[in-house]
Amino acid sequence: MLPTLLGVWAISLRLCKILPSLFSIKIQHYLYAILLSVLHYRFFIDEIKFMSPVPKKGIYLLPNLLTTAGLFSGFYAVVSSMNGHYEAAAVAIFVAMIFDGLDGRVARITNTQSEFGAEYDSMADMVSFGVAPALVAYNWGFAELGKLGWLAAFIYVAGAALRLARFNTQVGIADSRFFQGLASPAAAGVVASFVWVAQKYALDTAYLSWLLAGVTALCGLLMVSNFKYNSFKEVNWAGKVPFVALLIVMLVFVVVATEPALVLFIVFALYALAGPINTFRSVEKVRLEDVVGDSEHDVDAEFTQDQDKPKG
Repeated sequence: MLPTLLGVWAISLRLCKILPSLFSIKIQHYLYAILLSVLHYRFFIDEIKFMSPVPKKGIYLLPNLLTTAGLFSGFYAVVSSMNGHYEAAAVAIFVAMIFDGLDGRVARITNTQSEFGAEYDSMADMVSFGVAPALVAYNWGFAELGKLGWLAAFIYVAGAALRLARFNTQVGIADSRFFQGLASPAAAGVVASFVWVAQKYALDTAYLSWLLAGVTALCGLLMVSNFKYNSFKEVNWAGKVPFVALLIVMLVFVVVATEPALVLFIVFALYALAGPINTFRSVEKVRLEDVVGDSEHDVDAEFTQDQDKPKG
């Protein structure tokens, strides 16, 4: 743009010298004024673009800070279990659940969603709700079981990894009202609350090690199942509710505060059992696809890309 304007100005000056009969002094003055105004405007626009701030590269602080806090809680649970502080380890896993529930909501409220935040949250969930509960359970009572103990822990870790990978591929495809398979925070809640109850009431690990190993492995299998679990995402948390609802919430807080370990174990255990019960009640004839295997929402990226390629 600038070279073009300079060329037009030079040609105009040349014409003023070669053909003075066509341009009077007054017309020349008007021509000079117009060209100078255009050039001044052009230089002004270039200066604004040069001085305008360049968009900064980086990540959003607040939601990723909450994700980091959840990751720290999961790592702290592992370290606490290695030092024999199993009750603190179980509590740390529940603290990680709180941060996991906050980071996504804060990102949506503040409009700070990003692909980096989604991937970072998935990695943090793998540590807090995949690795941490398995290691806490293993350190509490699986070591005495030998190979069966660490195999049960591995089934849980593998189930959590597969559950998170499947969830990431179903974003925007699956029904948001339900989870396909037990969510990893809920599975972690079952295992952590079991250890918390056993530790708080000083239960003998010799009798409960086999039971906890079975529960841990079962939670790992439920995470990769096709059982439908209510996600509670259709609940309008910003809407108005009757006054009685507030009293019920206060009563729930009082009950949880009275015996937090036992109450949380009952709540998460019932939620884990709700998936198979709801699935068996909602279908007339139970098929293998209703329990495990490929469902209508399972999409393989490579298979989809192959289908999109033209044939011939």
